[in-house]
Amino acid sequence: MSESRGRGMKQRAHVLVVDDQADNLLILEDVLSEHYDVHPANNGVEALGFLEAGGSADLILLDVMMPELDGFEVCRRLKASESTRSIPVMFLTSLDRPEDEELGFSLGAEDFIHKPVSPPVVLARVRTHLALSKATRALQRRNADLELMVAERTAEISEQARRLVASKQEVIAAQAATITAFCALAEARDNETGNHIRRTQHYVRILAEALRDHPRFSCDLNDDVIQQLFKSAPLHDVGKVATPDAILLKPGKLTPEEWVIMQRHCESGRDAIQQAEDALGGLIDAPFLHYAAEIAYGHHERWDGSGYPQGIAGDAIPLSARLMAVADVYDALISRRVYKPPFPHEQAIFMMLAERGRHFDPDIVDALEQVAGKFAEIATSFRDEPEEEGAARS
Repeated sequence: MSESRGRGMKQRAHVLVVDDQADNLLILEDVLSEHYDVHPANNGVEALGFLEAGGSADLILLDVMMPELDGFEVCRRLKASESTRSIPVMFLTSLDRPEDEELGFSLGAEDFIHKPVSPPVVLARVRTHLALSKATRALQRRNADLELMVAERTAEISEQARRLVASKQEVIAAQAATITAFCALAEARDNETGNHIRRTQHYVRILAEALRDHPRFSCDLNDDVIQQLFKSAPLHDVGKVATPDAILLKPGKLTPEEWVIMQRHCESGRDAIQQAEDALGGLIDAPFLHYAAEIAYGHHERWDGSGYPQGIAGDAIPLSARLMAVADVYDALISRRVYKPPFPHEQAIFMMLAERGRHFDPDIVDALEQVAGKFAEIATSFRDEPEEEGAARS
């Protein structure tokens, strides 16, 4: 297409077609040129040279059997270069052995098209992989923007804390300001309501108080620690600020790739809290930030080691995170989510008890059974208004 014809029209995707057979190049160019800007190359060396010289390619159709460099070697070099590794590669081949396809996929190829090519199949596969590539790039840009926003907001929060210390205000004011800022940041990205935050922090306190005299926990739970846990609990999901809306608010089941991204909110939350703690530089004593980081990072770990992000088990999971796990799952069960209706209190408690020694610390679940009535009272006292229901993924 000439420059004059291209003005004002939607930019077309660029497809690099590599094949040492001239008739195959002509067929593919004829099939694709109506929809895309096609760049033919007679061999792998020519294709790599085209890209090294700044040539554009949004997708590469790559023959396997070629002289000098076969398609597998060309793919290996493409995926080894930072400038080309993100370009989708589809192999064109008459090879039909499973081990050939296994090798191609291990090198980073997205698909195989078997010769002789079918024009409708080629068009459909090219369209699909261009769309997937475009969506992936958009998601990467979105994540980068969110990471920048988290860094900027964290810097703002840290600066606010420094100003409070410099002006010699009470330590409790600095703590409250940090918690408020982080919670506001979390609520801005996550549709879970402020009442969810209030409920879970009260659940945590009730559980901790019930376990204060337990032989396993008496050395770790005193009035001061329980108060710090109460303060830090609202920050358990602050890392969701870095989770894309398409995943956080998705009504259906997450794909494996989306689930990996979703799990990163634990690490994102811990890192943001630790940055705020580091920014204080020891100027004030803020143990609640230590507990908040533990909770944010560990509240999705499971007693049997099947949780995330570390897959640790038993007492290796911080006590703060084990308490939060019980509080958070209970509240998720009794609350409406984009992917499920709320369960009644009695059914939620029954489901929690069934996970004793698997998802949850057995002694903490036993404490939950003892204080289940208080949990129900908290849920009623801080229940969501109808317009607040329909929260994001927990």
